[in-house]
Amino acid sequence: MIGQNDAGTPSRGEQIEAAEREAARRRLLAQAEADRIPVEETTRAVPDRRRHG
Repeated sequence: MIGQNDAGTPSRGEQIEAAEREAARRRLLAQAEADRIPVEETTRAVPDRRRHG
């Protein structure tokens, strides 16, 4: 395969790219968790009681 040596292991560049992708994935997950609003802090939707029509 392209980018792999005879032993079938990823090249050093591919290993670095994979590590960078994993680090970026972890950063995104950490940011999403930090931005998450716990369900206890959200308000429940209340149906609109006004008549339409």
